[in-house]
Amino acid sequence: QVQLVESGGGLVQSGGSLGLSCAASGPIVRINAMGWYRQAPGKQRELVATIINGGSTNYADSVKGRFTISRDNAKNTVLLQMNSLKPDDTAVYYCNADITGFDFRGMAYWGKGTLVTVSS
Repeated sequence: QVQLVESGGGLVQSGGSLGLSCAASGPIVRINAMGWYRQAPGKQRELVATIINGGSTNYADSVKGRFTISRDNAKNTVLLQMNSLKPDDTAVYYCNADITGFDFRGMAYWGKGTLVTVSS
C-alpha cells in the first residue's frame, strides 16, 4: 500500500523558516507529481505548491518568493522550504502525490498532515 509520511512541522516565530519533508513508500512504479496543500482552521484546503516530473513548479500567489518546493527522486521525497513565515501560514500542511502503482493505474494519495504554527 502506498503511503505518504510528512515530517518537519512545528512552531516558529513570524519571519522564521521551517522545512517540511514527505516521503512516499510502497508499490510505486512512477511518481507523476508531488505537492503540498494546507488547511487553516475554518478554511478550505488550498494548494501551496506542486512539482511535476521534469521539475516544473507551481505556487500559490500567497507563498511565491517565500516557499520553495523540490524533489529528491531517488528517495521518492518532496521538500517544502518555507521562509519569511507569517501567522497566516499557520495550518495543517498535507503532502499529495499522483502515483502510478504496480497495476499501472494513477491515483492520488494524501499524507496525514503536519501542523505548522507561526506565532506573531
